[in-house]
Amino acid sequence: RAPEEPLHLVLPSDRRLLRIAHAVLEHPDDVRTLEEWADWAGLSPRTVTRLFRYETGSSFAQWRQQARLARALERLASGEAVASVADALGYASVSAFVAMFRRSFGLSPGRYFDTQAVIA
Repeated sequence: RAPEEPLHLVLPSDRRLLRIAHAVLEHPDDVRTLEEWADWAGLSPRTVTRLFRYETGSSFAQWRQQARLARALERLASGEAVASVADALGYASVSAFVAMFRRSFGLSPGRYFDTQAVIA
C-alpha cells in the first residue's frame, strides 16, 4: 500500500480568492498574514476564511502550506539544495522547513527522496 501524500491542491473558484491563490503560487515566500491577504483582495478576513474552507475544503493556512509543499517537492526533485528551497519558500530557517516537511511526509527531505528513489 502506497503512503498517502497530502498534495492535492484545489483552487478556489471565487475570482477574489483565485487572485490570492495565484499570488501565493507565484510567490510562495510571501509571508503576508490572512488579514493582509484579505485587505489586498478587498475582502474581510472572515470572508476569506469562510470562502476558502467552503471552496477548497481547507483553511487558508493549510492551503498555503500545501502550495508550499508542492513547490518544495518540485524544487527538491530538480536537485535544488534544501537551504535554497527553504529560503525560496519563505521559511525563517532550514530547520523550520525541514520540521514542516517531516510533519507532512514523515521524513526529512533527503530521506524522502532517498526512499522515492528506492521505490522507483
